[in-house]
Amino acid sequence: MRALIAVVAAASVVVLGGAGVASATTATVHTATSKAAACQPGTLKAVVTGTQAEMSSFGTVLKVTNTGKATCTISGYAGLALEGSGHKAIKTTVKHGSTYFTKNPGAHTVTLKHGQSAYADLAWTRTGTHTANAKYLQIAPTGSNSHSTVGFSHPLDNGVLTETAWSTSRPKTN
Repeated sequence: MRALIAVVAAASVVVLGGAGVASATTATVHTATSKAAACQPGTLKAVVTGTQAEMSSFGTVLKVTNTGKATCTISGYAGLALEGSGHKAIKTTVKHGSTYFTKNPGAHTVTLKHGQSAYADLAWTRTGTHTANAKYLQIAPTGSNSHSTVGFSHPLDNGVLTETAWSTSRPKTN
């Protein structure tokens, strides 16, 4: 009888020990396949770069660069707002979609390693109708309240901007 109890006890240790190993392996696999976290405030540097112009349509490229140490993601569209002289808020209407210069890639997740950049095209018209004289542009890359303010000295109709979603491909400029 003692021999039977010893065999059952030994078998229990082997089975339980095996279960513990399986759990550790599962946790390791889960960690290895985890996705990059969303980019956090302060980890993205935003700028406007380049010019686009044709007829009464104008544009520029929004560029954000991951300055953080970790890989992170952004998706969708940047939050934008215009400011006039003295950083006074200007009523801003932002439309999402293709611009006169670039086809919209559609909202999707963009993964940025340290030093990598994402781009969006930004366009507006200037016909002289209800002109808003912007001096600055607020850019919230993730659409949150955290934003950068950059120089943006452009007259534009009715404070209306059209922007494409973030992409790893830089839109063409003049």
